[in-house]
Amino acid sequence: MNIVKNIIFIGLFASALLTISACAPEIGSEQWCKDMKEKPKGDWTTNDATDFAKHCLLK
Repeated sequence: MNIVKNIIFIGLFASALLTISACAPEIGSEQWCKDMKEKPKGDWTTNDATDFAKHCLLK
């Protein structure tokens, strides 16, 4: 019984992970740049700021 529960849990987890990752626009895309412009600067990570400068400002 535990094996069946584990298989179901792993399947649900994998499905959720794929759904979440498929919704985010690609870094550097026009949509990503637009989303970053709307996101509060205080919520940006260092990588966000670097990627934004590289892909959105220095095009």
